Amino acid sequence: MPSTSETRAAEAETLVERQGALGRIRLNRPKALNSLTLAMVRDIEAALDNFERDPLIAAVLVTGEGERGLCAGGDIRAIYDGGKAGSDVPTTFWREEYTLNARIGRYAKPYVVIMDGIVMGGGVGISVYGSHRLVTERTRFAMPETGIGFFPDVGASWFLTRRAHELGTYIGLTGEPLGAADAILVGLADVFVRSERLAEVTEALASLPADSPPEAISTTIAGFSEVPPTGVLEPLQDAINRFFAFDTIEEILDALRRDGSSFAEKLLSLLYTKSPLSLNVTLRLLRLGRETNRLEDCLEREFAATAAVLRSHDFYEGVRAAVIDKDRNPQWLPGRLADVTPADVDAYFQPSAHPLFANKIKKGSPT
Repeated sequence: MPSTSETRAAEAETLVERQGALGRIRLNRPKALNSLTLAMVRDIEAALDNFERDPLIAAVLVTGEGERGLCAGGDIRAIYDGGKAGSDVPTTFWREEYTLNARIGRYAKPYVVIMDGIVMGGGVGISVYGSHRLVTERTRFAMPETGIGFFPDVGASWFLTRRAHELGTYIGLTGEPLGAADAILVGLADVFVRSERLAEVTEALASLPADSPPEAISTTIAGFSEVPPTGVLEPLQDAINRFFAFDTIEEILDALRRDGSSFAEKLLSLLYTKSPLSLNVTLRLLRLGRETNRLEDCLEREFAATAAVLRSHDFYEGVRAAVIDKDRNPQWLPGRLADVTPADVDAYFQPSAHPLFANKIKKGSPT
């Protein structure tokens, strides 16, 4: 029989431990695709505090238990239930999740994350800001929020807008999944390692001296790096740049209609399944993010927009259709892009009365 301590460890949502020179953070909700709860966000924050102070820890390694994925996002059902009940849990979750995302981007030690399997939403937030981001042949990276009446968050308006192309716009609006090569192409991951070698990577990192510099972490990981299987986005990049180089959804759809290719037709059909309001909100966030110089400012803007999410029809309808009833037939309101008004979109861009970073990061300080 398993011991009491083993049983408790198996039930813990986050497993935190030392393995040689590594501080390990293991997300432990495999049956829920390691979806993040508020308790897990707090566990990660506390672990980062402890590992940062520990002189015997050279780097942090974040992984997901099970073989299906690192993390499928935030616990959307808990947010749905909390929002319906008028609870402060959703707002508290987003507040602490977003500040954790920013903290990862500033972390003082190497932050290594294995983006194996499904990496979506909140899973992106705890990985994309890492210093060493590993993907595998099983990686499926996505920001599918426009399909549930939400918008790509956790700083998506920052990390999808850092390069001079429209691949980030395509990813944010369509929610299409990316494999390893495409995630690297878009700048959302760094290194491809075959999944069968992940245990070797972990052991090699754990075996480094505790006083190893960041360069030793990079060199060790590079020893396992390979060329990823061919992606799909590179040959489509010119077309994506043409289609998505506009500041309104209507112009993007017009460009797709005019093109008439099979790829354009596929994108048209896909976009018509998304929440019209979410598409408009997402595009505005992305365009504002492109002109923003700090991650924190993007997170602040997204956090303010979550207040409108909790008041919206489309979020609850999208979660109902995707998670609760699973009929995959959301009834959006407004139901047509033509019926989305400027006031509908403006409601998502009202500053928060309780901002995230007002008392933590002085204006103008580096990310």
